[in-house]
Amino acid sequence: MATEILVPTLGESITEATLGEWLKQPGDRVEADEPVASLETDKVSVEVPAPAAGIMGQHGVQPGDTVNVGAMIGTIDAGDGAAAAPKAEAPKQDAAPTPTPAPAPAEAGQQAPASGDNVEAAALSPSVRRAILEHGLDPATIKGTGKDGRITKEDVVAAASSKSSAPAPAAPAPAASASAPAGDNRREERVRMTRLRQTIAKRLKEAQDTAALLTTFNDVDMTAVIEARAKYKDLFEKKHGVRLGFMGFFVKAACQALRDIPSVNAQIQGDEIVYHDYADVSVAVSAPQGLVVPVIRNAESMTVAQIEKTIGDFGKRAKDGSLKMDEMKGGTFTISNGGVFGSLMSTPIINPPQSAVLGLHRIEERPVVRDGQVVVRPMMYLALSYDHRIIDGREAVTFLVALKNAIEDPTRLLIDL
Repeated sequence: MATEILVPTLGESITEATLGEWLKQPGDRVEADEPVASLETDKVSVEVPAPAAGIMGQHGVQPGDTVNVGAMIGTIDAGDGAAAAPKAEAPKQDAAPTPTPAPAPAEAGQQAPASGDNVEAAALSPSVRRAILEHGLDPATIKGTGKDGRITKEDVVAAASSKSSAPAPAAPAPAASASAPAGDNRREERVRMTRLRQTIAKRLKEAQDTAALLTTFNDVDMTAVIEARAKYKDLFEKKHGVRLGFMGFFVKAACQALRDIPSVNAQIQGDEIVYHDYADVSVAVSAPQGLVVPVIRNAESMTVAQIEKTIGDFGKRAKDGSLKMDEMKGGTFTISNGGVFGSLMSTPIINPPQSAVLGLHRIEERPVVRDGQVVVRPMMYLALSYDHRIIDGREAVTFLVALKNAIEDPTRLLIDL
């Protein structure tokens, strides 16, 4: 008797999702509550657990299909897998003798990789398959670091980097003589946008359409924070079990500035302005399927160590796709650190219904004037994008100056100045 695999409840107001990939193939042994598929929602990827132990039956939907909550997407057949394995292998043994002798040795060498690619592609998510095609890699040569050894997008990028850094093989030499037209290598591929990417696009466009966006810039001397980090990072990691980064300082400084300039932490709801006496700081984190923004709840009452631990945990779980829906909801203010990717300056877009977002950028040594002398200091540009309907220019500038003062003199964070 088969047990139906149903789409679980995905969270408040979420009624549908997109099937990202199947983690179990027909004939595979499945344990109760073991993940058998992953779903992509508007915010995160969600794994579908097996409702019972048995043998994976037929897939009812394919990767990329849209499914509703409660819909059946597959079945699990009763059994322990011992009898199912020979059945799955029998067709392969019967079919193998026919095609194998037929092609010449040269043809067999060409066809075997193609067959393997099709099998491998079935177990890859759409984003991973696209990355593999873009870099021209063989999935069989990539070592997966994801759950159950699955290949992630980061694995593909790493494999491509190692491939490009390796010495060029002798094979490309004949290709250089190239009798084939240049157009033979031109190709296009259409890949359906993931549900997460569709939601990001929709919300960013919504922000531009509804908010009166404006960005104010400032710069900050990172000397004091860098010195403090260098002095205490080893003791900090030994005591708290997490590395001391710059985000802890910026989140703490932002919380103090939000308290002094409450409109930056407010939201427009209808014809009312809602002010918050707490700071739920959304922190942009890079994930394989796109940018996600988990929320640090009540960040204003947390220590730097607690903030760093929370951010570190978000980063790890964003990569393996285990962030929960509730951790993505809410947020009264956002901090986005484009500096980790090398960005010098940007104009970030607010995350509705929030009214402001702080953009951090790379630290760069630049000449500045201090006490009448030109000196070289590690400087960072800060960008505050905000909804001008609720935040005035004076308030935006005051917020950035307060943040700048706290970072340039971290003692202010301790004595609450």
